[in-house]
Amino acid sequence: MASEAVKKILEAEALSDKKNAEARRQREDIISSASGSSSLAIQKKISEATSEASKLRQTYDSKLESYRQKAESDCDKKISEIKKLAGANTDKAVDEIINRFF
Repeated sequence: MASEAVKKILEAEALSDKKNAEARRQREDIISSASGSSSLAIQKKISEATSEASKLRQTYDSKLESYRQKAESDCDKKISEIKKLAGANTDKAVDEIINRFF
C-alpha cells in the first residue's frame, strides 16, 4: 500500500513537472509570438510615418516653390520700379548739371 502511495506521488510529481514544462513552453511561444507581432506593428507604424512625412514634405516643398516664385516676381517688379525711378533721376541730374555749367 505504501508503495502504491509512493508510486502515485511520483506519478503526480512527474505529471506536474510535465505540465510545468508545457506551460513554460507555451509561455515562451506566446512571448515570442507577441514579440514578433509587436515588431511587425512597429515596422508598419514606421513605414506609415515615413510615408506621411514624405507626403507632407512634398506638400511643403510645393508651397515653398510657390512662395519663392511669388517673392521673386515681387522683387523683380520692385527692381524694375527702382530702375525706372533711378533712370528718371539720372536724367534729371544730368540735365541739372548741364544747366549749371552751361
